[in-house]
Amino acid sequence: MQNFVHLSEGYLDYCQYQKRLDSKTLKAYRIDIAQLLQYIKGSDGCLSKINLSNYVISLHNIFKPKTVKRKIASIKAFCNWMEYEEFITSNPFSKMNLKFHEPHILPKTIPLDVIKTILQSAYQEYEMNYKSPNKMATCLRNIAVLELLFATGMRVSELCSLQSDNLNLPDKQIRIYGKGSKERMITISNSDVLSALHRYKVAFSEQIENVGFLFVNRLNHRLSEQSVRFMIKKLALKAKVQQHLTPHMFRHSFATLLLEEDVDIRYIQQILGHSSITTTQIYTHVSTKKQNDILSLKHPRNRVSINS
Repeated sequence: MQNFVHLSEGYLDYCQYQKRLDSKTLKAYRIDIAQLLQYIKGSDGCLSKINLSNYVISLHNIFKPKTVKRKIASIKAFCNWMEYEEFITSNPFSKMNLKFHEPHILPKTIPLDVIKTILQSAYQEYEMNYKSPNKMATCLRNIAVLELLFATGMRVSELCSLQSDNLNLPDKQIRIYGKGSKERMITISNSDVLSALHRYKVAFSEQIENVGFLFVNRLNHRLSEQSVRFMIKKLALKAKVQQHLTPHMFRHSFATLLLEEDVDIRYIQQILGHSSITTTQIYTHVSTKKQNDILSLKHPRNRVSINS
């Protein structure tokens, strides 16, 4: 058993220094593998097919299918690595059938008029606090965050991890480092968005230079993902928006609205930083407006005329 613990540390080092996985992925792998090892420690300490089968059953009793699928993938990758490095003679997963039904959950989006309401609320709050420089600065940051989330469709983790030099306003481009340290460049063409980012950078220039990150909080630290979630929730309440909003919903809305404008899904895949087109294709099920347009304007029944 102790040998597996030692091997897991070697595997995590391999993931960090050779595969260059990000800290969040490494943390998830560490937790997933540790939970497995704790489970088999309570049985006979063997990484056997029967122990793995029982462990998968126990996972289904605790977690949702999507979480179970991720945990199995983490463990399977660990076992594949041990087999490749010849630390184990046979992979217990090789003769296991682990296919199971995962509910198809559509991503939640924000209607365009609600996005407009949230943005208006943020700009109005800025105008109302003209007598308070500190509040005005916070409002400028909130506006810049909202505008950037919707302008680029980036993940909130990517936004909070932006370095000060990732944003190139003269060239209207932003460099984003996504999952697996994959880099992508996105153009920001909207003048309102560019103006909001410029005003924010001017107002926070000293803090940005000291901290190194593009978005900072009132304590002069990197802005946290939780702070962005709280900010959006607070603005939604002020704007009297009933829908529960999250930063990731701006990403979903960005992709769906682009699809409705006939943007090729392969371009959307690149902009979002998806490794597989399969991930992006989920948005084709969300775009009900596009479906309505197709069926209303292009359905062949419209060309069938019945004479009475």
